[in-house]
Amino acid sequence: MEPTPPADERILRAALQRFAVEGLRAPLRAVAQDAGVSAGLIIHHYGSREKLLEACDRRALQITRENKREVLTGGSAAMLAQLAEIARFAPVVGYVLRRLQAGGPLAQQLVGDFVADALVYLAEGEAAGLISTSRDPEARARVLTEMALGALVLQMPSQRDRLDLVGLPTWLRSFTDSLVAPVLELYTTPLLTDASLLDAYLAAAPPGDATAPKDGTPS
Repeated sequence: MEPTPPADERILRAALQRFAVEGLRAPLRAVAQDAGVSAGLIIHHYGSREKLLEACDRRALQITRENKREVLTGGSAAMLAQLAEIARFAPVVGYVLRRLQAGGPLAQQLVGDFVADALVYLAEGEAAGLISTSRDPEARARVLTEMALGALVLQMPSQRDRLDLVGLPTWLRSFTDSLVAPVLELYTTPLLTDASLLDAYLAAAPPGDATAPKDGTPS
């Protein structure tokens, strides 16, 4: 039997779930009740709602980073294992959806942090021989991140005030099942049959443009 987590960890887990269900303005007393602690203990450990939200951001980034790294260095076995347990990511996915739904500088910062992490684990995937090199790794990381987050927002199961966290795992499974095969096909078998469009665009790009091939990278 897993030992009871310390209070700060129980608060963080409860906050991810409560913010996912009710949005980022969910009452801290509800978070405290979910965690089995007093509201004062939340302030003791995290100081304020904003600091608690920042901790939730860090946990969402950590979970995403660890699981992406595992797939991009562990290959198909790691991917299939994660897909089999997709439901356990529901609170984190719900929280990220709420953060994006709220918009503003903090949401932009979270997206930027996702991009920075993607840059790292894509490089690790390159080192493991599972990812191709890029002429512009940072731009690639940003596009992939924005595509992934944008797909989540477009399919967001709740534009309402309250998210059905009980139904979120089912939605997450359906969303993932509809996405994985075409995305893997797109990444494995390029949509375009040759590089003529890319070559033409790069040839027409102004000197010094960020999209131009960099020394030592493929064209």
